[in-house]
Amino acid sequence: MIEVSELAKYYGDFTAVENVTFRAEKGEILGFLGPNGAGKTTTMRMLTCFLPPSGGRASVAGFDVVDESMEVRKRIGYLPEQPPVYNDMTVQSYLRFVAKIKGVSSAGLKGAVDGVMEKVGLTDRRDSVIGHLSKGYRQRVGLGQALVHEPDVLILDEPTVGLDPNQIIEIREVIKGLKGDHTIILSTHILSEVSMTCEKVVIINNGRIVGEGTPESLTAQMREGEVLRAQISGPTESVEGVLRSIEGVVDVVLEGAAEADGDQVYLVTSQPDRDIREQLVRKLVENGFALKELRALDITLEEVFRRLTTEEVVV
Repeated sequence: MIEVSELAKYYGDFTAVENVTFRAEKGEILGFLGPNGAGKTTTMRMLTCFLPPSGGRASVAGFDVVDESMEVRKRIGYLPEQPPVYNDMTVQSYLRFVAKIKGVSSAGLKGAVDGVMEKVGLTDRRDSVIGHLSKGYRQRVGLGQALVHEPDVLILDEPTVGLDPNQIIEIREVIKGLKGDHTIILSTHILSEVSMTCEKVVIINNGRIVGEGTPESLTAQMREGEVLRAQISGPTESVEGVLRSIEGVVDVVLEGAAEADGDQVYLVTSQPDRDIREQLVRKLVENGFALKELRALDITLEEVFRRLTTEEVVV
């Protein structure tokens, strides 16, 4: 549905985006991540035909963003970071206005507006003045204007920025409800939203793609070995010696004292694909040390993001 190949944007000697390549399938929600200034918004603007690329190619629903930009525009709904709404209009009148601009026929106008208000949860606010709505509801109006012409592709630039926790949950549920009917690109730096919403993630840094895959595959690729968190009662030096003697252990780090009873907490890293838990328990028991807790620590998407955007790593 969306294909991007070696896309680039230059401003004189400054490189905003270079060699960006990724693909979003029909009905998929793709998270487009990156720190501020990484090139997310520039890429979104090229995909929506607001900016011409300096190089490379991009297509939406089979139409080229340069050679067939009018066809692309018909098939895209775009919600920029600041929703393009008119605060002195009512919700219904604004959505009717947008629908007409986007080519919805007079015969289909009422159905399109009523349908999109129901889809984004605005039916009971149809006669409200937009300027009197909360930020969360104004964001719903922004989603409505992006959806009113039933586009194949929906591009959302920071759709939850500035919202309170309850509003974030509401908008997240609206976006998840659109899955399947639309291909969605969700551009954000709020990683928890990506983990809970997106099936695939693309990470951009300094204008280049540095990571791509499902949240699970990205964390698996970054894992250098399993890390176990063990709370153990016993002399620190002796416990560390036992842990380091276990076959397959590559590192032992003392995290600190457990809050409850003063036991020590250790982070034990093993070789990739090596399960040391049985050996660890047996060795500790043989040496008379009490194991109070043992659990695996997962690498989070936040940790993947941090590593890929602060180091020269290519996945």
